[in-house]
Amino acid sequence: MIRLDDLINHTSEWLKGTGPYSSIVMSSRIRLARNFEKLPFPNKAAKKVLADIIETVQAAINELPLFKDAALFKISELDNVDRQFLVERHLMSHEHASHPEGKGLVISKEEVVSVMINEEDHLRIQVMQSGLNLFETWKIISSFDDALAQKINFAFLPEWGYLTACPTNTGTGMRGSVMLHLPALVMTKQINKVLAAISKLSFTSRGFYGEGTQASGNFFQISNQVSLGHSEDEIMQNIDGIIRQVIEQEEQARQALLLQNRPMLEDKICRSYGVLRNAHIISSQETAELLSMVRLGIDVGVVKDVDKATMNELFIMIQPAHLQKIEGKKLSAPERDEKRAKLIRSKLEKPQGR
Repeated sequence: MIRLDDLINHTSEWLKGTGPYSSIVMSSRIRLARNFEKLPFPNKAAKKVLADIIETVQAAINELPLFKDAALFKISELDNVDRQFLVERHLMSHEHASHPEGKGLVISKEEVVSVMINEEDHLRIQVMQSGLNLFETWKIISSFDDALAQKINFAFLPEWGYLTACPTNTGTGMRGSVMLHLPALVMTKQINKVLAAISKLSFTSRGFYGEGTQASGNFFQISNQVSLGHSEDEIMQNIDGIIRQVIEQEEQARQALLLQNRPMLEDKICRSYGVLRNAHIISSQETAELLSMVRLGIDVGVVKDVDKATMNELFIMIQPAHLQKIEGKKLSAPERDEKRAKLIRSKLEKPQGR
């Protein structure tokens, strides 16, 4: 069974830098909202009801092969660092961590599937994969959803679909999202125009940690806003189509920078790489910006001695809770800035003999 401390030495599937268009798309995620039939939504449910839901979900999941060796955590039993650690790994939301009473989290062995219990809905099922991989992600989550539906009666009406706490999720209960790295669109000042066009098509853009967060490290999470009235296949086709257009625009912006302003681009990338390899104190915000440039440098062939998976993993490892888990103790902000710089130097140190 997974222990929370074991995750620090494990690379999440979505960080591996594989899958289609992985130079621009970090991850694809599909989330399903599900609720128990005839029970009040979590915000109206008594403590006993919430506790019973956790037990029922645990019993159901224990019988599913996909969740062999999975772990269930009761959020109220975790300290603040552990809760933030799980948020940083994109396994649960800030909301789930901030109001822990009566809430649970199930994590599969490879961190591909996670289930938030008693967040806004009774169940928030999530699957994440590396690259632009929505349809493979859907296969995994659909199979799990079908298996779970054999053991739990979900709130469902033929005319409305799955009933959810927020009306925008009613219908399929599905939210698809794709995390994109768009530094060239930011550098060429085209990003606001792209995001405005997305918004007009009923899609939304969020930051690296989803709802309520700002873009960090030039990462943007694009997802559908409405579930009602659309099938799962329609939602995925729509997201996939939008994402491919954004990918094309980012690719064009990268080519334009290389053709028209290559010295400036190479200088910015190499300076970022130099700071990361030599800094002894560095904040998480500055690190995210510099990592973004080095990741772009890898993708356009300027940086050749670091792989993309290492860059992706560093975006997570430099976060406050991860640094404290690595050290095995709580750290002040200045201590984290020092440990962050040390961790980055160790990861980017060139192999001996080069």
